[in-house]
Amino acid sequence: SGGKTTSYIGKLEGPEVGTDPAKAPKPFREAPQLAELVKAGKLPPVAERIGQDPLVIKPLKEIGKYGGTWRAGFTGPADFWNGFRCCSGPDHLMFWDYTGDKALPNLARGLEMQDGGRAWLVHLRRGMKWSDGKPFTADDFVFWFEDIYRNKDLVPTPTAAMAINGEQGTIEKVDTYTVRFKFSAAYYMLPDVLAGSTDLAGQWGAYRGMGGFAPAHYLKQFHPKYVSEAELDKKVKDAKYDSWVRMFHARNDWALNPDLPVLSPWKTVTPINTPTWTLERNPYSVFVDTAGNQLPYIDKVVLTLAENLEVINLRAIAGEYDYASRHMDLGKLPVFLENQQKGNYKVYLDPGDYCDLIVNFTLNYDPDPEIAKLFNTADFRRALSLGIDRDQINETFWLGTG
Repeated sequence: SGGKTTSYIGKLEGPEVGTDPAKAPKPFREAPQLAELVKAGKLPPVAERIGQDPLVIKPLKEIGKYGGTWRAGFTGPADFWNGFRCCSGPDHLMFWDYTGDKALPNLARGLEMQDGGRAWLVHLRRGMKWSDGKPFTADDFVFWFEDIYRNKDLVPTPTAAMAINGEQGTIEKVDTYTVRFKFSAAYYMLPDVLAGSTDLAGQWGAYRGMGGFAPAHYLKQFHPKYVSEAELDKKVKDAKYDSWVRMFHARNDWALNPDLPVLSPWKTVTPINTPTWTLERNPYSVFVDTAGNQLPYIDKVVLTLAENLEVINLRAIAGEYDYASRHMDLGKLPVFLENQQKGNYKVYLDPGDYCDLIVNFTLNYDPDPEIAKLFNTADFRRALSLGIDRDQINETFWLGTG
């Protein structure tokens, strides 16, 4: 692009996930703090915590070192995206390679299409655990599907992610480490749905009953199917909720409830509704590097509350964060560049697979039937797309980085 910013734009690169079990590293190593706990008899050995099928990640540049705190900012209880982006792992069953082209196994060991796409077998990692050390198995999928997703109080409206042609699918247990998703017609998009930030993408959507799986062993104590009415009522009252549904969703929120078992590399220790949202490494993380070091390397992530976006940007400019991208205002780029030395940071304008602008048609638009007809005509949408001067928009709003 013609902008002056090209020297700051890097090339597309990223870590890679290993899919060949024969190349899995042995033996495993761990953070010094965890090794101490093992020595003291407070944690099982690292190999037991990871299980037989580690999720191997080849680092981009080099094997890392353990330790340190990652300082970042967030804007309040609604800003779970800031913690999600750094710390959730991500805990999807599948995830994209760094080019964004291929959905690869992530928490799942593998995905197998059956019956012409009408069924999908999810193979789980053997011996994988939740962050409290309890096994992660097919039962966590069945519990989510039958007791959360199909419970009309918890989930009044089913998600399109679990349907094909408007017909809801089912989830069934095949054995301890195998789950089957079944649909009435071919669902070829399922690998992509499991990889993206969708309603079937792990615990980030659990606060509203989504996710695809949930820690059954922990959540049953808040569910009317497993606890007597009197006991549940008492729990709701003691915790000051107005219904068991509200309490259940709050207990199932990874950013709000430090006791919730998770599968991500970091877990919340002080919640998002406090001025400092802190996450520490999950001792049962299934992620390892190619040398067998259990990930993450960084001890903890500390996000401090900023009243608004202006404050978050000012703190970044003052060098108070170790890494920041969300909420960073591209319009302030000159100020960011000017303060690099003083704030002891570097500005990178990384190539991305999207920018903040998407042309999105409302296909059920109804104020004007003529416009609605145009919106629903593919050739009209194509013509409009051809008529947009992307280069000009890119230069004007994204300094040539889009």
